[in-house]
Amino acid sequence: MIMRNSQTICTVPCGGKSTRAPRRSSCKEGIQMTPMIDVMATLLAVFMVTAPMMTSGIDLDLPTAGGSVSSASDHAMVLSVDRQGNYYLSEDRMALDAVIKRLAAMRAENPKLSIVIAGDEKSDYGAVMRAMGSLRDAGFETVSLQTRVE
Repeated sequence: MIMRNSQTICTVPCGGKSTRAPRRSSCKEGIQMTPMIDVMATLLAVFMVTAPMMTSGIDLDLPTAGGSVSSASDHAMVLSVDRQGNYYLSEDRMALDAVIKRLAAMRAENPKLSIVIAGDEKSDYGAVMRAMGSLRDAGFETVSLQTRVE
């Protein structure tokens, strides 16, 4: 096979003489885009359906607040406080001291770690403030509160 001008011309192997004119192949060269677009559209649909389900943590009724919205960084851990004043990291219920110890160990691995406190709207204000105070005492400089956007 000899390639000329992006088309395939068939010849007789081993230098033999052919009495026929070279024939052109009917195959198209290049990347077929239609199957690739179909796969990408399917993946997009799957991720759009599953992305809202991938949030971890407990179900909280966050308070609403106006103003600007700050996006959570990749270096943020969410500390949740439910209505009864229980503390959660991801979905693990723990005492406040255990939460502080685990977050301190995480900060040793990642010095840019910041904390976001997600307190339920009906949670005890004191439980949220105890968490903030304990985090500040443990040396966490970036502690913020999560709210629901109006």
